[in-house]
Amino acid sequence: MNQMNYYTDGWPLLVEMCPCDVHFTEFLEARNIKNASIFHFGTGTHHHVGIRCAENGSNNAVLGITASTQEIEAYTKLAIENPKLSRSYKVFFGDIYLLDARLLPEFDVVSLFHLCEFWGPESATYQAMTDLEMLNLLTDKTKAGGRILFYTKSMAFDRAGPLIAEWAKTRPVEREGEFKTLLVYCKK
Repeated sequence: MNQMNYYTDGWPLLVEMCPCDVHFTEFLEARNIKNASIFHFGTGTHHHVGIRCAENGSNNAVLGITASTQEIEAYTKLAIENPKLSRSYKVFFGDIYLLDARLLPEFDVVSLFHLCEFWGPESATYQAMTDLEMLNLLTDKTKAGGRILFYTKSMAFDRAGPLIAEWAKTRPVEREGEFKTLLVYCKK
């Protein structure tokens, strides 16, 4: 049996290192997005998106996925210390390329900031989806009128950008524009 492709580091909240989560919460607040269901790929050990959505009065519910053991450990500690937070912020550990559509609700907003960053040859050995297949699955799980966001400064945007362009030609989405470092699409 092959071992799951997972990440052994976590991302602290360092704006100069990874501003996507800060820009994401600023986007949600600028667009006055409230009472939304949000899927968030890559939580960081800081868990900024879940914490901010729980504290800013938006009543947004965030489901995060991480393949980082440090990030899931940080979430476990956070949930123990602040159980009220875990009402609207849940994080699960797993390989995003192994998602099963049957286990996911529909979302109002999906962040895929780490598209093309983590799929590797070892992923194929256990029949993980490709980045395009995973993107299509999460597009299917996005409500009409919902938003799908990407991070233009991702370490893999040189691969994600062309994939996004290909995806946009075949799926019911339209480019809405940019918000700081984020590329925003709307599902028709």
